[in-house]
Amino acid sequence: MNNSEQQTHLFSTQVYYEDTDHSGVVYHANYLKFFERAREDLIGVKTLVEMWHAHGIGFAVYKADLGFHEGAVFGDLLEIKTRWKKDGAYRLVFFHEAWRPGAKKAAVTCKLELVCLGSNKKLMPIPDLESLKTGKSNF
Repeated sequence: MNNSEQQTHLFSTQVYYEDTDHSGVVYHANYLKFFERAREDLIGVKTLVEMWHAHGIGFAVYKADLGFHEGAVFGDLLEIKTRWKKDGAYRLVFFHEAWRPGAKKAAVTCKLELVCLGSNKKLMPIPDLESLKTGKSNF
């Protein structure tokens, strides 16, 4: 995971019936789940498991700002586009967009800020995630 706001990570997710409300449109809170899966895919599940189980370190959402422009519906295959940047030593900022098939604009946009917490639930600097992936962790 290189610190690059220029590269866009792509992640596809299917909209299931359980993701929708009574009208067949994706329930608003479920976009946060879709974006979480995209971040896990970007960082790497193996890396996140290593952080948690070996070092007691995890991420927590600090702030989320979502814009709902067009509702996705049951059966859509959404493409989640994610960019990110490190904002100082203690914050990662992710920019997510959920795109419906053939759409000309994003259905939902999100600016989400994460912080890193240690096993004592105290704020800590964002670790070098690349070193974890290569087995040269800096904890």
